[in-house]
Amino acid sequence: MDTAAAGSASPWAMILCTVFSLLLGICGAGIYMYKNTYRKNFVVTLALLPAMVQVVIMLVNGNLGAGVAVVGAFSLIRFRSVPGSAKEISSIFFAMAIGLATGMGYLGFAVMFLALIGAAMVLLQALPFGNGSGMARELKIMIPEDLDYEGLFDDIFDFYLTENELERVKTSNMGSLYELQYRVELKKGISVKQMMDEIRVRNGNLNVSCSKTDLNREEL
Repeated sequence: MDTAAAGSASPWAMILCTVFSLLLGICGAGIYMYKNTYRKNFVVTLALLPAMVQVVIMLVNGNLGAGVAVVGAFSLIRFRSVPGSAKEISSIFFAMAIGLATGMGYLGFAVMFLALIGAAMVLLQALPFGNGSGMARELKIMIPEDLDYEGLFDDIFDFYLTENELERVKTSNMGSLYELQYRVELKKGISVKQMMDEIRVRNGNLNVSCSKTDLNREEL
């Protein structure tokens, strides 16, 4: 083993930092699992990520060329990954920050960082902070290709909705139909069925769907 390439850390120091990284990584993964749906593979990755980052930091300590190579490797990993939700990305940065702290030898700082940021994450998850009104919906309307949809449903939207935004228009059924996808906010106390019935009168009784938006798909 080339000690110059591996940095000046002793084997015992590396073992101690790795043990700390694993313990803190498991705690961080537990924080992510609190009131959240999760996959085992992702949780295991979160638990191991601080130790892996810590070992890399200790190995490239003082070696500029190796540090640049590691940055390039992490950049390649990003482009080989599917987009994640905002919470997944923040948890990955959380785990990496712990690994950076332990890799630099700041074990006390890593524990303090885990305690403070972890407590903030748990508290914000438990509180209604950032919750929407619960009236957000995804509205999809099918219309014939020869029907001009600009302003077609404005009076209906004004009566039943507080907000509406046309997010996507796409063709369907070999181009004979258009699918309009709206992000809408319902008024309190309104009848969704009545709104859909009025829309069906305008779109020739074609398909109309109104469903809750998937907030977990928000990506960074």
